[in-house]
Amino acid sequence: MAWRVSHYVAASAVVAGGMYWAASAVWAARRLPVARAIVVTDAYEHFGDSLGRREILADVLARAGIAGRDYGNLLVAATALEPRRLRQGQRFEFRRVKHARVADRVMIRPSPERRIWLTRRGGDTGWVQTEEVIPWVATRSRIEGGIETSLYDALDQAVAETLLPANERRELAWAIADVYDWEVDFTRDIRPGDRFTVLFERLESPEGERRFGRILAARVDVAKTPSFAFYFEGDSARGAFYDERGRSLRRAFLRNPLEFRRISSRFGGRFHPVLKTWRNHQGIDYSASAGTPVRATADGVVTQAGREGGYGNLVELRHANGIRTRYGHLSRFGARLRVGARVKQQQTIGYVGSTGLSTGPHLHYEFLVNGRATNPQRKSVGEGTPVPARYKTRYEQVRAALLAELLPPAPPGSPSVSARDD
Repeated sequence: MAWRVSHYVAASAVVAGGMYWAASAVWAARRLPVARAIVVTDAYEHFGDSLGRREILADVLARAGIAGRDYGNLLVAATALEPRRLRQGQRFEFRRVKHARVADRVMIRPSPERRIWLTRRGGDTGWVQTEEVIPWVATRSRIEGGIETSLYDALDQAVAETLLPANERRELAWAIADVYDWEVDFTRDIRPGDRFTVLFERLESPEGERRFGRILAARVDVAKTPSFAFYFEGDSARGAFYDERGRSLRRAFLRNPLEFRRISSRFGGRFHPVLKTWRNHQGIDYSASAGTPVRATADGVVTQAGREGGYGNLVELRHANGIRTRYGHLSRFGARLRVGARVKQQQTIGYVGSTGLSTGPHLHYEFLVNGRATNPQRKSVGEGTPVPARYKTRYEQVRAALLAELLPPAPPGSPSVSARDD
């Protein structure tokens, strides 16, 4: 049978297909295998360091290989960093290429709200700075509890770790003491069974960090007598605390000449540890570490600053209304302190020591009225300045709102809650 044109076309296609298949098989046999791409996930190593005692920024960076001209270039780029403000314990986070000696990135967090990143550009071209603002979110929290031993212990029991970590609970304790600096001495006035309630702001970062923000309102019951504090701002951003009647908690005299509070003896008679005899102890001894700053409890004029018998190094201040205060056993005096100088309340006038008739570091504090020793715990220092009349209505509104959060009405039959998040 004679072949048609279509038969020739089909045969040609079969032959061509076979040749293509054979050529492909030969090429595949000769083609080299291709390895999978290598993905580098840990080319860098990260490590931290901190500023040691009596160290400066250069010391920490030198340990990360950043020194000499490289250190100078970093300082030029770090315009947001204030090296002189860095304190012992400041943390630094570094990054460097594995097995390299010199770090190529530094992260410094000078405050909870800021991170500063310094990254090497490459080669010897210097560093570039990036500043990050950390967006903390504020929520309101309320705590309440009883005091049996100390304010610190009470807060540890009332505040859960999930609400505030231990170091932030200490900050909260100091803040409460600062609010009541003119009203309550939490080392002397408090007795077992006294209670506190505090409304405050808690801050949380995107990474889940938690810290204390500020106190908004508080109530402290001392000897079953309540003392309220409400935070209020007028036209300016600088607010203050006022009581339930709108009087400032700030008074003419502080309740305590030390910020770090621990009393070793009370006002009245005692057995003198050096003279080995009973004598009237005309003041209060505050036990504290040597070098603790001593502050003036009120505005006044320096009438004495020098050595005075058993007092050792003594500072005496004259105040209004015939009141004088004395601060004894000091290790040294405050800067530029001299007889005749005027001092402000809370100004540092000296430092705790053990000069004179003293068995260990402490401050002897006296409160004299018309030359007569008086117990400063029982001395009335008058009422605080009231809220200005033009702010009275606004203050009453703020106070009412804060009071509703501070002391919310409990549902009938429900147990009290020691801590909560809002």
